[in-house]
Amino acid sequence: MRFVNLVAFLAAAGHTVAAQGPVFSGNTLTVDEAVNIARQNNPTFLQSQNGRRTADAQVTSARGALLPSSSASFNSGFQQGGRQFFDGVALSSSSNSVQSSYFLGLNYSINAATLRSPGYQNVSRDATDADIQNADQQLRSQVVQAYITTLEDEDRSSLQDTLRTTAVAQLDLAKAKLAVGSGISQDVSTAEVGVGQADVAVLTARNAVQLDLLQLFQLMGVAKPDGDVRLTSTFGLTAPSFSRDSLITLAKQVNPGLNAQRLRETASGLNVGIAKASYLPSLSLSTGLGGNTFQYTDGNFLVNEARAQTVAEQANCVSQDSVRTRVGLAGLGCQNIQFTDAEAAAIRASNSGFPFKFNRNPMSLSAGISVPVFNQFSTQVRIEEAQIDQENQRYVLRGQELQLVTSVTSAYLTLLTAYRTVELQDTVAAQAREALTFAQERYRVGAAPFIDVTTAEGTFAQAQINRVNSIYDYQKAFAALEAAVGRPLR
Repeated sequence: MRFVNLVAFLAAAGHTVAAQGPVFSGNTLTVDEAVNIARQNNPTFLQSQNGRRTADAQVTSARGALLPSSSASFNSGFQQGGRQFFDGVALSSSSNSVQSSYFLGLNYSINAATLRSPGYQNVSRDATDADIQNADQQLRSQVVQAYITTLEDEDRSSLQDTLRTTAVAQLDLAKAKLAVGSGISQDVSTAEVGVGQADVAVLTARNAVQLDLLQLFQLMGVAKPDGDVRLTSTFGLTAPSFSRDSLITLAKQVNPGLNAQRLRETASGLNVGIAKASYLPSLSLSTGLGGNTFQYTDGNFLVNEARAQTVAEQANCVSQDSVRTRVGLAGLGCQNIQFTDAEAAAIRASNSGFPFKFNRNPMSLSAGISVPVFNQFSTQVRIEEAQIDQENQRYVLRGQELQLVTSVTSAYLTLLTAYRTVELQDTVAAQAREALTFAQERYRVGAAPFIDVTTAEGTFAQAQINRVNSIYDYQKAFAALEAAVGRPLR
């Protein structure tokens, strides 16, 4: 069985899961196919992959904080004309007006915490990757265990078929003995009961296989097809060739759950540095430019005002000129004070800026340095919380390391015991078969009662069942050891 590393499924995690992966089709299934289908379809595992997208977004945000921020705004408004009052003074009436403005701003703020944040988020993302890898290994372990359980029940079903054949043979033997007058009807009845019990065991075993397949396909995240599905993978049965110490060393290096906790402990240390950076000053820069327009909706409003002002100037000039001519002074040339059409056109042209002929405002630029002095001990509290979290993460890491050693050791000892048990059960099954054959022959020649045959048959059946159980206990123990180490071992 191949180990699919983190790169393969992280590539898929970078995209939104919009649809279910390939659906199983066919009537044969290997354990590798089951694991791969589960990686593409298992809902719980696909949810865990979404954590990478969140971590990527946080890294992008932390890096973006190193860049300046910008903003742009545009506003427009309408003001109804009429007389307005200001501090109780009535202002002259005006025309309806429209106005617009824009502003483009650029701001930049930087401090030590902002500089350290990308490193913290990168480590946190690595921890998320390890979590996803751990979820992948857990999913693989679950699928392999379910696959082995299904194979086990298939072998049990085949064994029950064999045991039923044996029970039928016992019934035939009892009937033959009765037919020649050397048997009794009670032996036949007992044998018939044995066949009936074998029929029930066969039915139960076949139903268990179907239930196991349903659970296996549920883990795979796809619907089980209506037809029969044959599991084609086989698992070897060999003595473990690795030592406990080598497994523990390997597990400490590759176990994704332990690696994730190591990264979290590292990230907590970086977070302490970010909290302490709150004591350092912050630099901020800002600049911007903008403009505005103002326009009366009545194009003749300003023209009329200008014309009225010209008329008033002419009247004032004529009044002064009459006084000057009486005392013999030269005239002021009031006839030159005129309001021309060109001036009216220029005024109308100047009242046509709305909405985009802006009058630009002067550019602004500001810079500042902020130094924290006293913030009601909030910084001290944050540092203390970060240090406590770092210490807690260190304790969690230590606990996981101890748990890893215990889990690997327990799984290894269980595997050794399971392998030895298989050897013993093989011997017991062979002895039970010999005992059954011997009892059948003695009954055939009339040297033993039928009860000896049924007893030997029960012992044989239980020995065969125990043998099958021991074989798959070994396979399950091997899968459990792989799960404890955090990677496949065969």
